[in-house]
Amino acid sequence: MSFELPDLPYAYDALGPYMSAETLEYHHDKHHQAYVTNGNKLLDGSGLEGKSLEEIVKESFGKNAGLFNNAGQHYNHLHFWNWMAPNGGGGAAKVPGNLLKAIESDLGGYDKMRDDFMNAGATQFGSGWCWLAVKGGKLEVMKTPNGENPLVNGATPILGCDVWEHSYYIDYRNARPKYLEAFVDNLVNWEYVAELYEGASS
Repeated sequence: MSFELPDLPYAYDALGPYMSAETLEYHHDKHHQAYVTNGNKLLDGSGLEGKSLEEIVKESFGKNAGLFNNAGQHYNHLHFWNWMAPNGGGGAAKVPGNLLKAIESDLGGYDKMRDDFMNAGATQFGSGWCWLAVKGGKLEVMKTPNGENPLVNGATPILGCDVWEHSYYIDYRNARPKYLEAFVDNLVNWEYVAELYEGASS
């Protein structure tokens, strides 16, 4: 397979005021495009050309750092654009039933999950991601450095927030916690998260 940059599932200005058109233009058109371009160059001759993106991420981890970094970030961003939606967020009332039940049983309820997720993102040193993932049939909050994701830890990501500076610096400068709060409360596409949860749990 070759990597391709998808169109955003909404207009560049659709996530304002929580994420600006300028941020999306740089993040999607420049940063994600670079992962696609570099990933395709590094995929050629790697022996992984016929694999799925998930397989490329898992099989390049610890063996081919350049390919892993770009494939991992391509995978992360394919989902990241869909993890956000205009009029997203909305608290526990917006979380579909089966997912909300799992959050309550596995993570101590919506409010605790929200705090733990934002804390994971705020305390990830340097660049990286914070995650809600399914591992062993249970939900977990995780964080990873750089382009890593839960796939390499035997888990399936169902929600992730990019805490690389290019994701928030235009809009929030160095205030990463404010960005994380805006993401969870106003941007998360809980329908998409629930769809991934059902897929990971079946």
